[in-house]
Amino acid sequence: MPHAKTPEAMFRLDEKRVFITGGGGGIGRAAALMFAAFGAHVVVLDRDAAAAEAVCREVANAGGAASAFALDVTDEAAVLAVFAQAERVAGGLDVLINNAGISIRRPSTELALEDWNRVVSVNLTGLFLCSRTAARSWIGRGAPGAVINTASIMSYSGGGLHPNISYQTTKAGVVNLTRTLAVEWAGNGIRVNAVAPTWVRTPLIEPLMADAGQMNTIRSLTPLGRLAEPEEVASAMIFLAGPASAMTTGHVLAVDGGYLAR
Repeated sequence: MPHAKTPEAMFRLDEKRVFITGGGGGIGRAAALMFAAFGAHVVVLDRDAAAAEAVCREVANAGGAASAFALDVTDEAAVLAVFAQAERVAGGLDVLINNAGISIRRPSTELALEDWNRVVSVNLTGLFLCSRTAARSWIGRGAPGAVINTASIMSYSGGGLHPNISYQTTKAGVVNLTRTLAVEWAGNGIRVNAVAPTWVRTPLIEPLMADAGQMNTIRSLTPLGRLAEPEEVASAMIFLAGPASAMTTGHVLAVDGGYLAR
């Protein structure tokens, strides 16, 4: 990738087509709005079709370009069909944000196999299916591409705040999947990176936010002393998607207020 001529251009994503799974809320919604503001056509993918459409309207109302599609990332046939349709509508695919994820907070001895499999299917298998589909498209066309995965500080920690083994295990898997695909696809001009957020002010942690004691514990564990905002994670994704990170692949960028530095 050639060097951009101006500092501003290093972060612009004009005419790039950015697919965002889990784009109907939280970090995904923030990413959709921010990527559109930086010039991209965003494709909002979410299991909740109404949520995806709502974010699409927000992008359009802000002057951006967006398309919305319902997608269950655990359904291989649906991933293949929806990606193909979305590429036709958007005119291609340049960046994939694997952001869809779920959490089932339950002690390991009480976690049903069905719930374990559900978290693995969304957080790890779905990410693989979407990444593989995007890479096949890029490799088939001889085109470069960028994948950005949403990992977590729990990719590197056993937790302790609450039992959450399926989430922590799958997010650890996301880190090594990121590294493995980065090495495998580097020769094809495909970069694969991840962000590792701390607790982010999104619906995913609403039960925690309702507990003052838990919030005090989180602040005490975070050197910067607060939750992250979705836009702060989206900003890291902007960097990893564009020319400014052209020499960066296989990297996991912590957006964690210093949690992992303790």
